[in-house]
Amino acid sequence: MLKTAVIGLGDISSIHILAIQANPFVELCAVCDVDEGLKDSVPGAKFYKYYQEMIEAEAVDCVHICLPHHLHYPVAKYCIEQGVHVFQEKPLGLNTEEGLALVKLEEDNKHIRLCVCLQNRFNESFEKLQKLIDSGEYGKVIGVKGLVTWSRPSSYYEMKQWRGNMAHAGGGVMINQALHTLDLMQLIGGEMVSIKGEVSRLLDYEIEVEDTATANITFESGARGLFFATIANADNDSVELQVLLENAKLTIKDSILFCIDEAGKMERLAEDAKLPGSKFYYGASHAKLINAFYDSIVSDTQDYVHARDAVPSLKMIEAIRKSSQRNKAIFMEGQYNGKS
Repeated sequence: MLKTAVIGLGDISSIHILAIQANPFVELCAVCDVDEGLKDSVPGAKFYKYYQEMIEAEAVDCVHICLPHHLHYPVAKYCIEQGVHVFQEKPLGLNTEEGLALVKLEEDNKHIRLCVCLQNRFNESFEKLQKLIDSGEYGKVIGVKGLVTWSRPSSYYEMKQWRGNMAHAGGGVMINQALHTLDLMQLIGGEMVSIKGEVSRLLDYEIEVEDTATANITFESGARGLFFATIANADNDSVELQVLLENAKLTIKDSILFCIDEAGKMERLAEDAKLPGSKFYYGASHAKLINAFYDSIVSDTQDYVHARDAVPSLKMIEAIRKSSQRNKAIFMEGQYNGKS
């Protein structure tokens, strides 16, 4: 039985806690948060204010990091150096520099697992989409489109001010709401040659981070990518991921994968599982990835989302921001292509 703890009891932590409690290989022995008002929020788990004290006292095997973005790198680094496996909420770090530092830590500590929560890779719709692309049944990829049109009120940033602060969040809509979409786009498109993008603040909020971003992506394969994300929509619409192939169009919308063939015939191919009582955009794949993480520890496998897998989406965000600042395309340097 693996002893596990959760560091940070914010919005997403409940999804992690439910998955941990349902896993027969894991015992949730402790939780940690600077807000002592949450002391009794997780029955059966001992509460700590400081994660260092918790790790020393409980001798945990694993931790789940569910903290503001600027704490991901230092807390993950500390845990890895203490010999503790880490399941980390996205993003990997505030930027590529932190991300690559965690990649090196993982490579230097091969007995330690560092899994990044890019759980949408495990959605049923995306798994089916990837299989179809890899099969070559419909030809090669010509284009990839990712759309995220959500809504966030000003109170979203006022309640947790780190979200609107560049030094604490590392960005806005790209790193917070649309990171999963960028990750899936680069998995489909492969190595990237260049990105031309723009970021802006369409809403009159007192924040430093972008609320809207768009980009044109050129892939090494010759495929083109179009990315658009905003939290200036009137409501939270479904994320759309569309792949144009030589002989078909595959679209994930409303968590369902559709295929339109050359004859214009539409077929429904797969639908994501739903997680009752949670925000629809969380999906139900957290548990699939969390279970894969624990299986990798128990069975000594490598079947999880490694730190290196999470680097490309951070590079995309930085390239889009630099392109917007310089008003020109940014050429990408390939090192990690997002696939283990």
